[in-house]
Amino acid sequence: MIKKLLFIFSVLCASVLFSQEKSVNKLVASPNPFYNSTTITFNSTTQQEVLISVRNVLGKTVYTKKLSAHKGKNELPFKRNNLSSGMYIYAIQTGKEVISKRFVIR
Repeated sequence: MIKKLLFIFSVLCASVLFSQEKSVNKLVASPNPFYNSTTITFNSTTQQEVLISVRNVLGKTVYTKKLSAHKGKNELPFKRNNLSSGMYIYAIQTGKEVISKRFVIR
C-alpha cells in the first residue's frame, strides 16, 4: 500500500513539474552549420532578462551576452569571429530554466 502511494505521489510530482509552462521556447540557430555568422532566435512568453552563452565541446565558455528579451520572437546575430571550426553548444538561461542546443561552424 505504501509503495503504491509513493508511486502515485511521484507521478503527480513529475506531472506538475513537466506541466509548468516554459518561459522560453523554440530556440534555433539558422543557418546551421554556418561559416561566418548565424542568427539565434527564440520565443519568450514574457519580458525578461536572459543570458545567451556558447561553449566549446570541452565545456569552456567562449561567448556570453545578457539580453532583455521581449515577449514574442527575439533574434540575436552571432558572428564567428576567431572561433575555430567545430561543434559548439549554445544555451539560453532564464531565472527558471536553461535550454541548450548545438551548432556547427564550418
